[in-house]
Amino acid sequence: MSPYRAAPRRHLASSPFKVPDPEPPAERFAVDDKVTHDKYGLGTVTGVEDGVAVLIDFGSHVQRILTPSAKLTKL
Repeated sequence: MSPYRAAPRRHLASSPFKVPDPEPPAERFAVDDKVTHDKYGLGTVTGVEDGVAVLIDFGSHVQRILTPSAKLTKL
């Protein structure tokens, strides 16, 4: 006999209990924004692909980073 494995419960819209927190809005980048990356350091946005990726010049190289990225922060 196998043990019962409960599935995670989903939140019902009509439930008065513990409403889940809304998702924070995704960060928007524009050309010439200053950014920092956990691995690559400080850089400047040189190009933006709407909702897909950003091109960033880190001085020694240019990197294309998919968005949203937890490691990328706008300064």
